[in-house]
Amino acid sequence: MAEGTLTETIRKIVAKAEPYIPQVPKPKKKIPLQQKILWTSGCLVIYLVMGQTPLFGATAPEFDFLAFARVIFASAQGSLVELGIGPIVTGGLLMQLLRGSDILKFDFKNPAERGVFQTATKLVTYIVIVAESIVYAIAVYGPGITEPTVLYILIGQLMGASVIVMFLDETIQKGWGLGSGISIFIMAGVAQQILWSLFSPMPAGDGGAVGVFPFIGQMAAYGDVADAIFRSNQLPSIFGLFLTAGILAILVYTQGMKVEIPIVSTKYRGFAATYPIKMMYVSNIPVILASALTANAVFIGQMFWSQFNPRNNNVFLNILAEFDPTAPSSPTGGIVYFITPPRGLDIAAQDPLRAVGYVIFMVAIVIVFGRLWVELGGLSPKKAAQNLLDADVQVPGFRRSNKPIETLLNRYIPSVTIIGSAILGLIAGVSDVLGVFGTGIGILLSVDILINYYNQLVKEQVEVVMPRLGALLGRT
Repeated sequence: MAEGTLTETIRKIVAKAEPYIPQVPKPKKKIPLQQKILWTSGCLVIYLVMGQTPLFGATAPEFDFLAFARVIFASAQGSLVELGIGPIVTGGLLMQLLRGSDILKFDFKNPAERGVFQTATKLVTYIVIVAESIVYAIAVYGPGITEPTVLYILIGQLMGASVIVMFLDETIQKGWGLGSGISIFIMAGVAQQILWSLFSPMPAGDGGAVGVFPFIGQMAAYGDVADAIFRSNQLPSIFGLFLTAGILAILVYTQGMKVEIPIVSTKYRGFAATYPIKMMYVSNIPVILASALTANAVFIGQMFWSQFNPRNNNVFLNILAEFDPTAPSSPTGGIVYFITPPRGLDIAAQDPLRAVGYVIFMVAIVIVFGRLWVELGGLSPKKAAQNLLDADVQVPGFRRSNKPIETLLNRYIPSVTIIGSAILGLIAGVSDVLGVFGTGIGILLSVDILINYYNQLVKEQVEVVMPRLGALLGRT
């Protein structure tokens, strides 16, 4: 009763608010692939320009509170995309969790119901934008601002920029572009980091260039190429280059691992296919949640430390976190110290227990979030069985009812959830410790996004040549 009441309340709120909510209209006709690529590129260029536009009135904070979430949120400190896609991800994730746990009941097969849910998600995103902008501006930039008017302007910039980012994402998702803005913005941020690590000619702390290829050239000129194999201070090296290539190869290989269950259509005679249960069944969502948890823990630890324990002399707060007053962006003790990665071989070698502990923590927490997401994200054997029945397909040799198919899926889904989550947690943890280019979570996200874009481009091309087959691929 309470669940239905909440859903009805949301429907009423959406019905009253929808006429006043700005919306990006859907295209009236099919957009050609070339135009979709242009629209996507245009939105990406706007986002990148915003990432290079500084916030008016912002003073450089003592340290970066969102350092551990920059890749996930595709954000840039001190710029208009300070919050990045964080509010969009937070609002969307919250609504998906409410729907996946059946607290909100919406029938996505009904276009009207799906539209109400999307509008409700947009309303929640607006609320998150306002809340995050106010809290972040006051907590991070507030101490360095003496004029209240400047703080209000800063909050307004964060809100306005986040709304623009939301509309860029909506423009791409509504069919003007390819995929989603969130994915393309994350991928662009990771690509920037990787390109910077490969080719940046800027001077580094060891006297050479930051980029590994310019540094190799410098060392070759002096006859000391071996010095480029390992570098200190988390600088890109030949070891990091080969490690990044190896991680990419492993991820591409594991993405293809799957169990295939034969299915046949109950509506189209002779149509047979397979229902794939991938080894990475839960995708990268558990890693994103684990990274977000770590980022929030570091943020809270930094806030408490800066306000109540700047000298590390409070025994109880030291259990949460300790920081070096001369370099407060890196924890030196407490729980936060062990759940953040010691990036780079040289740092990991100084405290091997921390490195091992971090990897174990990542594997454990990703498994926990993986199992949680299967239940809350509508991926459980029960939900998957219902989805198959709703799609008018059945498994040969099994009765067309939920229980037999659910029993069959129960043989695979729980196992691949744990194994896949453990592999993802291990890759993310080891990659962060050893210092891959673009960070471990960034590489994981990028590979998943690239594979999804490849599949979508194939579907778009099929629709051009064989429209009926393309439409069928879209439904399956």
